[in-house]
Amino acid sequence: METPGPFCLSIHAATVQSGAMSITAQRCELESILGLRDMYRLEMSCQIIHDSIHSRPGWTQEYSLRIDGRQVGYGSVAIAGPWTKSPALYEFFVAGPYRLELFALFNALRKACAATRMEIQSNDILTTVMFHTYAVNVSTESILFKDDVTTKFAPTGATFRAATAEDGLDVSSEQLPWHGVVEVDGVVAATGGILFHYNRPYGDIYMDVREEFRRRGLGTFIVQELKPVCYEGGFKPGARCSPKNIASQKTLQRAGFVPYGNLLVGDVPPTESE
Repeated sequence: METPGPFCLSIHAATVQSGAMSITAQRCELESILGLRDMYRLEMSCQIIHDSIHSRPGWTQEYSLRIDGRQVGYGSVAIAGPWTKSPALYEFFVAGPYRLELFALFNALRKACAATRMEIQSNDILTTVMFHTYAVNVSTESILFKDDVTTKFAPTGATFRAATAEDGLDVSSEQLPWHGVVEVDGVVAATGGILFHYNRPYGDIYMDVREEFRRRGLGTFIVQELKPVCYEGGFKPGARCSPKNIASQKTLQRAGFVPYGNLLVGDVPPTESE
């Protein structure tokens, strides 16, 4: 059985009519929509930022979307972690043959989950259309980047190597092989690594440069050097940063990353019948 999260939305099912068809959204177990989630991942064909929270007990509520009793899609609402006080609808997928009923299915989902917030990534076309149709107070939380260009940036005096336990990074022994450091004259000037909180085969690169070594291109260098580590491990590198962090945007682009999407957040007013 699904483990209750710290916040549970009060409504679990809703039905709307579309002509003679009965459109239903109803709470379900994750296992019942796994096939549809595989279809969703295939169609997305990119890094899915919130992919892993589906499998965290109590973090999500899943909804089966049905037409005349036949399951044709699903919706997901995040209810724990950062969403404890503000649950957010973050995935909405409908199999191709049933997309003529997208709006009716989404309205049934809105009524069933009662979420008044959405948090989506713009690569997700179906959810993004619903987001821009219904959401207000919209803002961009992050810019998403994908690797597109191989670079050969080489700051003077800088060397990259794999991180070791002696570097004192705050990571587990399992994570350590996916981390590296940049040294300048034998001093660790920058650190970085690859996170795997997302759908395979994607990894998320991050870095940190010590303040006294900034503005030397070391951030670009360590991101560049972590990309082959990612590929050699069988993963595709990705990255993200705040839309206000101009320095990080430039660093990622100099290292060969290009922007290809956004994480968007917005409020969703209650449906007219609520």
